[in-house]
Amino acid sequence: MGALFRSEEMNLCQIFLQSEAAYACVSELGELGMVQFKDLNPDVNAFQRKFVSEIMRCEEMERKLRYIHRELKKDGMKIPDRDENPKAPAPKEMIDLEATFEKIESELKEVNTNAEALRRNYLELTELKEVLKKTQIFFAEHGRHGIVDDAQHALAHDEGGGGFVPVTSVQLGFVAGVIPREKVPAFERLLWFANRGNTFLKHDEIDQPLEDPVSGDAISKCVFLIFFQGEQLKARVRKICEGFKATLYPCPESASERVEMLNGVSTRLEDLNTVLHQTEDHRKRVLMSAQKEIRPWIIKVKKIKAIYHTLNMCNFDVSHNSLIAECWTPVSGLEEIQSALKHGTELSGSTVPSILHRMQTKEVPPTYFKTNKFTTVFQEIIDAYGIATYQEVNPAPYAIISFPFLFAVMFGDFGHGFIMFLAGLWMVITEKKLTSGKSDNEIMNMFVGGRYIITMMGLFSVYTGLIYNDCFSKSVNIFGSGWHPSYDFRTLQKETSWTLNPADHFDNTTGPYPFGVDPIWQSSMNKITFTNSLKMKMSVIFGVSQMLLGVLLSFVNHAYFRRPLNVFCEFIPQLVFLMCLFGYLVALVFYKWLFFTAECPQYAPQLLIQFINMFLLTYTPRVKPANFTGDLYACTSIEPTSINATSQTVFFEHQQPIQITLVILALLMVPTMLLVKPFVLRARHNARVKANSKRRQGLYATSQRTLIHNEEHPEPSDDSKGVKGDKPEAHLSDIELGAVRGKDNIAINGEEEDGGIVGHSEVGISEPEENEEEFDMGEVFIHQAIHTIEYCLGCISHTASYLRLWALSLAHAQLSEVLWSMLFRFGLTFDMAYVGGILLWAVFGAFAVVTVAVLLLMEGLSAFLHTLRLHWVEFNSKFYMGDGYKFAPYNFKHLLDADLDE
Repeated sequence: MGALFRSEEMNLCQIFLQSEAAYACVSELGELGMVQFKDLNPDVNAFQRKFVSEIMRCEEMERKLRYIHRELKKDGMKIPDRDENPKAPAPKEMIDLEATFEKIESELKEVNTNAEALRRNYLELTELKEVLKKTQIFFAEHGRHGIVDDAQHALAHDEGGGGFVPVTSVQLGFVAGVIPREKVPAFERLLWFANRGNTFLKHDEIDQPLEDPVSGDAISKCVFLIFFQGEQLKARVRKICEGFKATLYPCPESASERVEMLNGVSTRLEDLNTVLHQTEDHRKRVLMSAQKEIRPWIIKVKKIKAIYHTLNMCNFDVSHNSLIAECWTPVSGLEEIQSALKHGTELSGSTVPSILHRMQTKEVPPTYFKTNKFTTVFQEIIDAYGIATYQEVNPAPYAIISFPFLFAVMFGDFGHGFIMFLAGLWMVITEKKLTSGKSDNEIMNMFVGGRYIITMMGLFSVYTGLIYNDCFSKSVNIFGSGWHPSYDFRTLQKETSWTLNPADHFDNTTGPYPFGVDPIWQSSMNKITFTNSLKMKMSVIFGVSQMLLGVLLSFVNHAYFRRPLNVFCEFIPQLVFLMCLFGYLVALVFYKWLFFTAECPQYAPQLLIQFINMFLLTYTPRVKPANFTGDLYACTSIEPTSINATSQTVFFEHQQPIQITLVILALLMVPTMLLVKPFVLRARHNARVKANSKRRQGLYATSQRTLIHNEEHPEPSDDSKGVKGDKPEAHLSDIELGAVRGKDNIAINGEEEDGGIVGHSEVGISEPEENEEEFDMGEVFIHQAIHTIEYCLGCISHTASYLRLWALSLAHAQLSEVLWSMLFRFGLTFDMAYVGGILLWAVFGAFAVVTVAVLLLMEGLSAFLHTLRLHWVEFNSKFYMGDGYKFAPYNFKHLLDADLDE
């Protein structure tokens, strides 16, 4: 939990890798997964980097693997899902992999090409066989002369009405072929119009669908015969057939020739079918051999490509034949990283060790949290709002409890919560089975990913359901009710519901219900009034408590980052403002619950009216009557009107001065948050400017004295050094030494810069810092004004926003009650033998389906989204910046997926 409370401490490291050991070391770092490399060549084109040729080779291997994968999917062969993580192969093994992939690809392409040619030949022979069979059937049914007579008769009849042409004067020819079935109507119409009715078409559909040789899809075709006269019509018919992509086949005119040709085609088809089966068997053997190894192949190629892509991010030192890399690493993993580098160096056989050097930097490190499978889902919910700024307080540990609890406040029902808990528990128990297999169902994957938070939400909903005493809209009487209404049986028969009056029906001797809400409220007419009051007050209490926690966590951030100004100018005013207004409101709620019992409900104040009067400074005091010796603000038997005790009058001693003081304190915090910090920052800036000016003047005077001294006492020659009484350099002061050397270790702003040395001009005068940030009072003031307005208005709006806890709880309870009364209770009224039982089962099935679909899924999603908003906006806005960027380590784990990106 300590690592989750605040992000891991990160370090910017520099790694020196020998060229022969770089590949193995980067491979070991990828297996470790604790290093995020920086690109040291951001301005270099991807095609100009050192290892671009290796990456192109990897992409070529990926292309070949994608081709093999497509062929496997085409045959319905799946990649074996085995838990294996092969090591990245050595660079020399790339040649073997390339040769293997090239061999398989060429073999598959050759087999596919041959198979396609064989299938095309088989299709042509099949079509020719069908043409011969259909032609034989045509002529067998009608006879050669009969078909010719019909054609001649039809052609002669269409000669423009000039009467019949003698049969002996017409000499006909015919062509036969195959055309797709869907083109036949258009084909027939075009033949008719293009040839002016001088052709006769006869067609019949092929019984068995044919197979496309390229795609393998089933296609339906028809055999056709076209009769015509003359060579001119024959040429025209062939062109029309060519336009419709109809295939023409030779068809002998004599029956004996057709039979002989049909037998020859059948024999060739049988031989071709045997060859096709042998080709398919050979293709399957090739694919089966590739199927066993394709998963490790894909992982190996991905790892090789990732390694070379990482090496391209390094600088190459030609003089030392080494690579220089910069990376972010968690401090806690430095020993493991050094061990990985050592192991990589040993694997490569290099004698020069790899060096890991920790660097000092002003860059903001990435944010990294160590999570497990339970805390991951909560951390992802926070990350969806914004990645935590480096080392700031992480809201995720608090969301582990607050998120399912606030969800349960809105969803509180024992029955519904128990069903949700069982569903989440089932997913937790079977998580290995659910997470090991790959599923394309995004909704199910989302539920499986959130299995732990679903279990927690269901468990907390069981608890709040017991508090509300609500189970499928019904209450359970476990401990016995503390209410004893005095209604007789006749009154209960007349009234479907009745009201509970604490003064008349509550039994003080038995006390309240030990745990949760008394079950008798389920039958009361004023149930909604009671539950609304309870849940509304609870919502405000939970909301103010969570906002207070957020403000307190902002102090933890300020203290950790050493920002005392923010503590005094932001945290303390925010805390005082929140507690003076809404903390006081929560105190009033507890005061009302503790001091106004069932004995004196008429004295109870209306807190909303009291809170409004607090801001309006409107107070109506109670009047003490004569001869009254008791406590004016205690519950007594005296009539409330005699002491002016109403719901809008003051109800405790010194209420008016206390509330006026709280309002004044809250109002004073607004200008404190708005004005103090900008003016303090301005004063600091002015003081720093004055100090820098004085320091420059002192450096200038020192340099002038040094110049005068050098002119009066010139530097002696080499022979006379040490003879004259010059002041030795070792005895010079720090300022004098700096002036003599032209350097000074004192920074302009009183801080060391870049190694503690600040450059000077030739005369030894410290030049002003060129990049010194200017102070913009207007910008600081506007930023502080926005922050102040956002917080003050946010306290009011966020407190009101927490009332959604009450609203969603009320909606869930009412929907559950409507579903029970209008559906399931209706089924219990059936008074029919046997049939009533069947109808009751049907009603129960409908009740169960609607309960799961509406109350669990839809209402659960609604409560989840509202809880998400309360954490993102109301809670996180009090302390969470979320301006960081996530630690993205170079890791091979995400490469274990066997899918190849297209």
